[in-house]
Amino acid sequence: MRMSDLKAAVVTGGASGLGEATARMLAAEGVKVALFDLDRERGGAIAADIGGLYVPVDVTSEESVAAGFAAARAAHGVERILVCCAGIAPAAKVTSKGAPHPMALYEKVIAVNLIGTFRAIAHAATGMAALDPVGEDHERGVVVSTASVAAYDGQVGQAAYAASKAGVAGMTLPIARDLASLGIRAVAIAPGLFETPMLKGLPQEVQDSLGRQAPFPSRLGRPAEYARLVRAIVETPMLNGEVIRLDGAIRMAPR
Repeated sequence: MRMSDLKAAVVTGGASGLGEATARMLAAEGVKVALFDLDRERGGAIAADIGGLYVPVDVTSEESVAAGFAAARAAHGVERILVCCAGIAPAAKVTSKGAPHPMALYEKVIAVNLIGTFRAIAHAATGMAALDPVGEDHERGVVVSTASVAAYDGQVGQAAYAASKAGVAGMTLPIARDLASLGIRAVAIAPGLFETPMLKGLPQEVQDSLGRQAPFPSRLGRPAEYARLVRAIVETPMLNGEVIRLDGAIRMAPR
């Protein structure tokens, strides 16, 4: 689709990092953006800055997500773009100090990263399916999920996180196949090490060391680079059912 064909987008996790960069990119292209996030202060500030809408949404709650889409559509109309960036990345080993991995933590990671992503996609696709198609390929919309290189190269302490992101990667093709007859595409991005709030909180020397693990460019990825890939996905109809690594050719070591 061309950006000129689009009017509305929803970005989950839009109050920081990859989601914020994506929301800002879409708004700069004239798209009305609804940010779903639990950070009310930052979400509201970003929405005001880009002329969008902030909605407090918990992606683990069916009621919260349904209400979020209702609010976004009331303000902007039905979205043609969904970008799922909401996620968490706690670390815990399978067993440590004589105790098993906390099951509640494992379930929370799956609930946010995997089920939360699928919940948002299912709601967005249902709305998109009722839209008139646009463009020469008669598209109705596109959903972009965020996987991770951890889906393939999960490190020590990342069993829950890697499982959740492998699930995002694994469901991308069947989702694309489910939605193909409706003219809705599904693509996932698997970022490597990026300048997200989690990594930006580390000492600079640690950030630099992590960045040097990428063969080229040997630095942390920038959220704006993720946003540019989202734009390329939106504007390239043949990108469908694929998981795209965005990682500077990194392959993560065990630690």
